[in-house]
Amino acid sequence: MAKPLVALVGRPNVGKSTLFNRLIGERVAIVEDAPGTTRDRLYGDVEWRGREIIVIDTGGIVPGSNDEMPESVFEQARIAVEEADAIVFVVDLRAGLTPVDKEIAELLRRSRTPIVLTVNKADNVQQEMSSVEFYALGLGEPVPVSAARGLNVGDLLDCIYDLLPEVEEEQVGEDEVRIAIVGRPNVGKSSLVNALTGEQRTVVSSVPGTTRDAVDTRLRFKERQIVLVDTAGIRRPGKIEHGIEKYSVLRAFRAIGRADVAVLIVDATEPLAAQDAHVAGYVQEEAKGLVLAVNKWDAITKDSHTMSQFERGLRQQFHFLPYVPIVFISAKTGQRIEHVLDLALSIRDERSKRIPTGQLNDAVRRALAEHQAPSSRGKVLKVFYIAQVAIDPPTFVVWVNDPDLVHFGFRRFLENRLRDRFGFYGTPIRLFFRPRGRKAA
Repeated sequence: MAKPLVALVGRPNVGKSTLFNRLIGERVAIVEDAPGTTRDRLYGDVEWRGREIIVIDTGGIVPGSNDEMPESVFEQARIAVEEADAIVFVVDLRAGLTPVDKEIAELLRRSRTPIVLTVNKADNVQQEMSSVEFYALGLGEPVPVSAARGLNVGDLLDCIYDLLPEVEEEQVGEDEVRIAIVGRPNVGKSSLVNALTGEQRTVVSSVPGTTRDAVDTRLRFKERQIVLVDTAGIRRPGKIEHGIEKYSVLRAFRAIGRADVAVLIVDATEPLAAQDAHVAGYVQEEAKGLVLAVNKWDAITKDSHTMSQFERGLRQQFHFLPYVPIVFISAKTGQRIEHVLDLALSIRDERSKRIPTGQLNDAVRRALAEHQAPSSRGKVLKVFYIAQVAIDPPTFVVWVNDPDLVHFGFRRFLENRLRDRFGFYGTPIRLFFRPRGRKAA
């Protein structure tokens, strides 16, 4: 189920990144006392009143600017307004109401997206009272907060929560495999979808998705039912809508949330960009399956070493995803495009795999025989038992004497040994360490 998206928007230097960091509880966004620091959207999860929400930090809006960077950031934030489930419009109490705030408010009033007007830098009760001047923006009652001090942030989250859409139950057919085709603009998403549906000649229907006007594409491939989950390019094949396509991370997040497996397309003729890593990282965090498809391979001058060298470079850049398969394709010529669906179906099956408890514990015993258990201050980690507690994604609980002794290196070692023995190709697996005597739930 896709999580609701909340976008923070506003002019530069009003404290959006500080508020973003406060909401998600981590210092992720770069915070400087200078406008224009946030060049790209960042995202993070926040849980409030039992609901998980994705918060997007956008760059500052500078309406009407002819400077290339502010104009692109404005376009980015405009798309956030269009795609998000709710908008937090951040203004600066100390600076007061500015003409740029009024321009942004006019843009927001024309949107259908629910808006929370947030007056930042209200560090005390007296300053909170001064927020009334922002009623003039016509966006309802302002919510005064201090992102730096954390004041009234809970009230802001309550307002956001009340504006979110109802949780929609998605109708998923039995044995359907849901695949999201995602990637940057012009990498060939539309071409791949058109090639897959055109070559197979087995399109059954277009099915409405649960996200706004999304329309997914259903087809059969090797006796399996596949739904290509809506993302930029599927809805309007062959057309590139500048604003929608240029900053497509939000739409990709929606598609990934509704999918079993994501296919991230990169362009063989272009260097990787931060957006590729953003999307791949989100797939990993959501524990979805992933295929990395290198498109336009027909446009590359090759020798016998080109593919291996290219793959080695991708592995280095996507070092956090060593388990992900890479396939080199050409949506234009049809080269190896069927491998994309083959891999996605195989990964979906890997996500549903259940391993008998006896085999799991045998694998762990063998792993511990070749790797010294971590220790701290004379206390050595002891592993008592492992069991699989869920599928989709494969999830395991390991009972130990002290979970605090489990460091990142040991976790990665154990995950690698489980993969060596049982596969789980193309999908994240989850490992939870519990003290002995505590139930998995």
